[in-house]
Amino acid sequence: MEQQEFIGREAVAAKRKQYFYPCTVHFYKNSPQLVRGSMQFVYDELGKEYTDFFAGVSVVACGHCNPAITSRTIAQLQQLQHTTTVYLTQPSVDLAERLEELLPGDLRRTFFVNSGSEANEGALLLARMHTGRKGFIALESGLHGRTNLTMSVTGLPMWRTDKYLDEDVAFIERPYHPELTLEEAATRSLQSLERVLKEKGDSIAAMIVEPIQGNGGMIMPVSWYFREVQALLNQYGVLLIADEIQTGFGRTGVMFAMEHFDVVPDIISMAKALGNGVPVAAFATTDEIALSLNRPSASTFGGNPVSAATALAVLDYIRDEQLPERAAQLGDRLKAGLKSLQERYPALIADVRGTGLMLGMELIGIGASDAAVLTDYVLEEMKDRGYLIGKNGINRNVLAFQPPLIITDADIDGMITVLNEVLLQASADIRK
Repeated sequence: MEQQEFIGREAVAAKRKQYFYPCTVHFYKNSPQLVRGSMQFVYDELGKEYTDFFAGVSVVACGHCNPAITSRTIAQLQQLQHTTTVYLTQPSVDLAERLEELLPGDLRRTFFVNSGSEANEGALLLARMHTGRKGFIALESGLHGRTNLTMSVTGLPMWRTDKYLDEDVAFIERPYHPELTLEEAATRSLQSLERVLKEKGDSIAAMIVEPIQGNGGMIMPVSWYFREVQALLNQYGVLLIADEIQTGFGRTGVMFAMEHFDVVPDIISMAKALGNGVPVAAFATTDEIALSLNRPSASTFGGNPVSAATALAVLDYIRDEQLPERAAQLGDRLKAGLKSLQERYPALIADVRGTGLMLGMELIGIGASDAAVLTDYVLEEMKDRGYLIGKNGINRNVLAFQPPLIITDADIDGMITVLNEVLLQASADIRK
């Protein structure tokens, strides 16, 4: 496609401002118009190449427009594009069967939907139907979706848009605090959970957690935390829902991040990487719990032939290319590089955390707003130098590294070199 066929970034930004809701924003002051993708790279309307270290927030884990996947998407699109679940089609049942092989423990029943929000909404509904209870427990600073119920269990203030959210949600302290060790923070969180359970455990249907809080700042608890959480929940008949929307399908070095904690949740939600950019999501559970979702229900597009065929291609690619193992190895290299920068710039970098290819680098400023300004500066400079990085955290001051799992050692080393240049410039500017 020739360059003149694109309207350009200024025109796209103007149309967004004219036709989108004001809540729709983008990271950059000078944002490129992205027009093409190929594996770990995307290209703008001027032909400039960017190495993608964000992957659409863990979505394009197998790479942009991966031909091994898109070829099967196209083939299915040309054969049978859409039916609903009132008809029998093979791709969705084949996908459910494949997921049963990958899911931990005895999780084996799957309900297909379209997005992470819908998957979590379904998981919460299932918990209510199975237990006959209404309430939920959630961690502070978690993010679970933008539907009413998923927003109700979201603990990040910036994502709690609705003023009339469900009030039957108890938030407990998350297992992280900058002034505590991970062990101390986990103990404090468990004490908070125990207080809630003692007060109203018989009215709680489930606790929903992210194994690693992505938007909350790449927060990974100490290894024993979720085992203790589940033990407490079991005492009160409260289900554990693992929100693996960001963490699932190899990103953290294992297929599902809960494997790091040797915990099998009662319900698991998944999306993002499962479709590698094609909308597909699901929530899965055991035979016993699945029996509670027995009133007529359907998802118009959930598990449609194109999405299911794409997801099967994704799972084949993850298996054939050993992406979880690759993520673990590459994650070690990336984390070591980020740690080396932390040692070099202790006045700018507070922490490097996470695992696999889900890592965060928390930046420091005189105040929270200054750290956020520094984060935006780094994002802009890295973009200008050909690297796309994300950001998250309560104060929006954590650089998020969630690249496609097919990046290379050279991609990582090149990014670290350029990030060093940007931080060196930022350090010099601060000293002035």
